Amino acid sequence: MTDSLENFRRTHYSKEVKPEMKDQEVVLMGWIHEMRDLGGIIFVLLRDRDGVTQVTAPSKKISPELFEELKKLKKESVIAVKGRVQESGKAPGGVEIIPAELKLLSESKLPLPLDTTGNVHAEIDTRLDSRFIDLRKHNVSAIFKIKSRMLHSVRNFLESEDYTEVNTPKLVASATEGGTELFPITYFEREAFLGQSPQLYKQMMMASGFDKVYEIAPIFRAEEHDTLRHLNEVISIDVETAFTDHLDAMDILEKMVVNAITEVKNNCQDALETLEFNLQIPETPFPRIEYDEMVEMVNTAGVPMKHGEDMSRAAEKAMGDIMDGYYFITEWPTAIKPFYVMPNPENPVKSCAFDLMYKDLEISSGAMRVHNHDMLLNKLKEKGLNPDSFSRYLAAFEYGMPPHAGWGVGAERFTMTMTGLKNIRETVLFPRDRRRLTP
Repeated sequence: MTDSLENFRRTHYSKEVKPEMKDQEVVLMGWIHEMRDLGGIIFVLLRDRDGVTQVTAPSKKISPELFEELKKLKKESVIAVKGRVQESGKAPGGVEIIPAELKLLSESKLPLPLDTTGNVHAEIDTRLDSRFIDLRKHNVSAIFKIKSRMLHSVRNFLESEDYTEVNTPKLVASATEGGTELFPITYFEREAFLGQSPQLYKQMMMASGFDKVYEIAPIFRAEEHDTLRHLNEVISIDVETAFTDHLDAMDILEKMVVNAITEVKNNCQDALETLEFNLQIPETPFPRIEYDEMVEMVNTAGVPMKHGEDMSRAAEKAMGDIMDGYYFITEWPTAIKPFYVMPNPENPVKSCAFDLMYKDLEISSGAMRVHNHDMLLNKLKEKGLNPDSFSRYLAAFEYGMPPHAGWGVGAERFTMTMTGLKNIRETVLFPRDRRRLTP
């Protein structure tokens, strides 16, 4: 039978216990990371969210009852330990705890679904099947400390730039951009869909006089991809700004990216060291490469690409070999961009659209939007979309819509750039792809 907390309360996390606290009484709580029973002495490595602390139990220094309790413990059981701090050059952090009291709070079943020490390799599917165990590993939890700091810094930055946070619906009546990449659901007596993007709602907010809005929320794409870079549910960081164009949008995006990377580097050094990733703050301004130039670069690298095509994976890899770090690709062909993207007034074949790349990975897409009702109506028809399906959206453009621009950043892909990860599934607590709907 396991104990309740009773009057036990944690006093410190592992990283807070220092050698200068010698002889101070502390209470630590966490999981049994590893155990060694050497007969006359037992070593227990206690793991919490911040690190590992060694509990050292010599039979001659603790009660026989406590020594027997320690011998019965199982790996990954949850315990609370009250004891005194001692210096120890060989122990993690240079300290050890000599226990006085122990509470077994929750006993773990053995064998474990996977090894939490990292000594035994587990494939990604095994890890995701038992994600609650996988997340106990410090090299996994480090990813989410970085992601959390990144999202925190993004929100703080946008608030400091006077953006208003909004929350748009995730149940929608029609596609955001047309196409079939939608998850249909039953919505009472009719069909609805999970939202691909908050794009149309962001634009309607511009007609409402909010001027500068952002949202950090899930989006859903019914794409049948099975790659290391795609998921079917991700977090999108979306921004829309009135009285601006695509150049302004690139400027604010660049500032946000650099700010987030700086915040992570300054506040997540332990997590970065755990991942053994040397995060570099990029220099600004980011290079800006026009689409036509990009096509030429890709072809020169030996990857066939026709003008007017979107980038293939081979083309992305070719650009990643050429470009190091962040860069923009600008002036995309209007024909391959969504209906709401503004054509270049001087050359309508080209658009006021851009992508932000990190080596071979697309991080963000953005553009200046069409704000003229009649132009928007014509572009819907050109794309083969039914204007009647967008009637509520179109109405916002009949009563005073300012020029505006914006973008969306994939939070998971952005996290990949700050962790060195190659598989996007590792940046999501419980990823959703075409094969995975549990846990």
